[in-house]
Amino acid sequence: MAETTAERVTRLLALVTYLGEHRGAPVAEVAAHFRTTEAQVLADVNLLWVTGTPGYFPDDLIDFSADALDHGELTLTEARGMDRPLRLASSEAIALLLALRSLREVVETHPGLRREPGALESAIEKLSAATGRAAEQAASVQVEVRTDAPAATLESVQGAIARGRRLHLRYVSAADVVTERDVDPVEVRSDGVTWSLRAWCHRAQGARTFRLDRILAVEELDVPASAHPDLLSGDDRPWEGEGRLVTLDLASAARWVAEHTPVEEVTDLPDGNLRITLRAGDPAWVSNLLLSLGDAVLAVSPPALAQEVAARARRALEEYGHLS
Repeated sequence: MAETTAERVTRLLALVTYLGEHRGAPVAEVAAHFRTTEAQVLADVNLLWVTGTPGYFPDDLIDFSADALDHGELTLTEARGMDRPLRLASSEAIALLLALRSLREVVETHPGLRREPGALESAIEKLSAATGRAAEQAASVQVEVRTDAPAATLESVQGAIARGRRLHLRYVSAADVVTERDVDPVEVRSDGVTWSLRAWCHRAQGARTFRLDRILAVEELDVPASAHPDLLSGDDRPWEGEGRLVTLDLASAARWVAEHTPVEEVTDLPDGNLRITLRAGDPAWVSNLLLSLGDAVLAVSPPALAQEVAARARRALEEYGHLS
């Protein structure tokens, strides 16, 4: 599996800090710590050895002990200030504090996330104590997290899951089709964009995911819901976009996608092209991305996404045909 430039830069910076605290660390130990190979660690060291501050004379470069390296150990002798603790600018500290407070609001609306109630508070308190005036400015900003899921719907669904009860839903699909169905609710999810219910649908006789903002009405039935442990955090639902993993085979000319888009995995293919896996937070965004790439897209998974984008492209071409 190939790694992106951002991933390697992150490891290089972390490597300097690690070696600043662990002088004479064996190469094998460093490789195990960073979950990579010894060959990759040595390649990173060789790159850092010719990296430094402007001037790029020997005294301006990051340096290591050559003698220690001959004995299979890494000793950082000159870090050029790269091992100093990170200092946040006021704007960065404010942004981080507001993000943490927003996350706390999301956790408080979702009981299933309340596993470590003190972790967020501890992080906020420590960061506030370390940033002084920036923390005061952040505290003056009111944080209100908006979710697309109606509060009453979310409460009803979570209550049914907790009590192990079946639900009756009146649901409108993305195609604007309204259906009535009974479901065994399994879990509520959020991908940071939308909230959804993972459930076993008795009408479809299969696993389905329902966006909470598309549930028109919900009723808890006096019927026990069957257990479906295989659906917990599963990803076998039909293509609906939100939170789904998408795999794309792209021509080498589209490598920029792996560098500028948050991806889960990047693999170099034997023919020089690449395969990326990303998580779709918004189906419209994924569709627009594929259309913009044109013939640089070689393969798309899941197939339903490919069919959807192809149909959209055909409709667009038909519209252009009417103009001619």
